[in-house]
Amino acid sequence: MPLLARSVLTPLHIDVRRGAVADLGTILADGRISSGGDVAVVVGPGQGETVAGLVRPSLRSADVFTVAGGSLDAADELGSKLRNRSYDAVVAIGGGKTIDVAKYAATRRGLPMVSVATSLANDGIASPVASLITEGIKGSYGVHIPIAVIVDLDFVEAGPERHNRAGIGDVVSNISALADWELARQVRGEPVDGLAASLARAGAEAVLNHPGDMSDDAFVTVLAEALISSGLAMAVCGTSRPSSGGCHEIMHAVDALYPGTASHGELAGLGALFCTFLRGDERRFVEMSACLARHGLPRLPADVELTDEQFVEAVLFAPRTRPDRYTILEHLALSADDVRNRLGDYVDALRDHLG
Repeated sequence: MPLLARSVLTPLHIDVRRGAVADLGTILADGRISSGGDVAVVVGPGQGETVAGLVRPSLRSADVFTVAGGSLDAADELGSKLRNRSYDAVVAIGGGKTIDVAKYAATRRGLPMVSVATSLANDGIASPVASLITEGIKGSYGVHIPIAVIVDLDFVEAGPERHNRAGIGDVVSNISALADWELARQVRGEPVDGLAASLARAGAEAVLNHPGDMSDDAFVTVLAEALISSGLAMAVCGTSRPSSGGCHEIMHAVDALYPGTASHGELAGLGALFCTFLRGDERRFVEMSACLARHGLPRLPADVELTDEQFVEAVLFAPRTRPDRYTILEHLALSADDVRNRLGDYVDALRDHLG
C-alpha cells in the first residue's frame, strides 16, 4: 500500500516565554541556527536601543540595523545592507512592521529569518506573508516562513495594551475567514485545505473561549500560540485563505479609504463580526461579540471613529481589495442601500444581545 504524505514548511523552533530576548544567543545556538552569533539583528526605532543592549552580550558578532516605516523601500534598503557581509540568519526583534521588513529582505537575500515578537498585534509574526507599504498603498508579498518564532512576554507586557489586544481581533477573525472559505467551496468548488483550516480554527477557538485577559500570562501565551498557528495555517496551504476573508477585505478597504483609522487586528475583528452577522450565524455572532467586548475591542464603526456612511463605503469597496477572493460580501453583492439597512440591523442586534 503506497504511503501518501506531504511535507510542510514550519519553523524549527518556537518559544513563548519571558526573558527570550536576553537568551537569544543560546536559543540560536541550541536551535543550530547560528552557533557563533553571526547574525543581522533588525530592530525598530521604538525599543531598538533597549533590545540592542540586551542581545549584545550573547551576540557579540552580530550587526544591529534599525528600520522604520514598514515600507517596501525600507525592506529594499535593508536588503542592500545585508549584502555587505555573510550572515547565518536575519533576526528581527520588534512589532509587525519590523518583522515584515526583515522577512522580505531576508527572503530576497536567501537568508533564514528569525521572528522575535515583542507585541501580539497580528498573525504576521509567523506567516509567509509580508505586508509592506509602497506608494502609500499596503500590499502583501509572499516570503519564506520564519525559521524560528520567539515571543518575549516581558516585552509584550511592557508594550501598549491596545496594540497587543488587537491580536485578539485578528485571531478571532479566523472564524469568519473559515466560513467564507467554506462558502467558496460550496458555491465555486474552491478546495479547502483541512489541515490549514484546523490550525486556524484551533487557535481562534482557544482565544474565543479563554476567560483570561492581557494581564494573565496563560491567556497571553494562548494568544501568542494562536497567532503562530494562524501563520502556520497560511504556510500549510500557500494562501492567506484560512485567516483572511471578507473580514480582511473590509480591513484593507478602511486602510485604503481612511488610512490610520485603527490597527490591522482591530479592523479585522470588527469586519469579522459584521460579516458573521451578514452570514446569519447568530450563535457565532453572539460569541464573537462577547469576546470583542470583553477585551475592549471595536464592534461598531464609531468605535474606530468611522461614521456609518464611511463604513458603508468601505464595505462596498472591500471586494476590490481581493478581486480573486469569494466571501460573503461577493456572495450577497449588496447595494449601498442594502449595506445601510444591514448595518442598522447589525447595530440593533448588538444592542439586543449584549447592550
